[in-house]
Amino acid sequence: MALFGFGKKKAQSAKRFIEPLNTAVFTPSFVLEEKKPITHVSHDADDGAWQFFSNDELEDFERVARVVGLGEIIKLDASILALADLPVGYYALRKHATDKWIIQKQEA
Repeated sequence: MALFGFGKKKAQSAKRFIEPLNTAVFTPSFVLEEKKPITHVSHDADDGAWQFFSNDELEDFERVARVVGLGEIIKLDASILALADLPVGYYALRKHATDKWIIQKQEA
């Protein structure tokens, strides 16, 4: 019990992306239209682009690809804020939306 402010835990500051919320990012229609959970996040080494994927198989990414603002992705799944400091050239995976992210370096 916290009385007069004593015993309160300090709130952790939320991570934030350094990119503006209107930064264009890539995601398949499954994430936007079918509200599939984001399970793979890539911060590409070649151009610094962010990509947010679900577990769905992608046979033709160009057909299902969508470009949206980073803020839209955060609204869909605020847990991706944990990856705001993911370095360029890395990706993060998880099997389910409630799992911890596993971070790995992209192969050259």
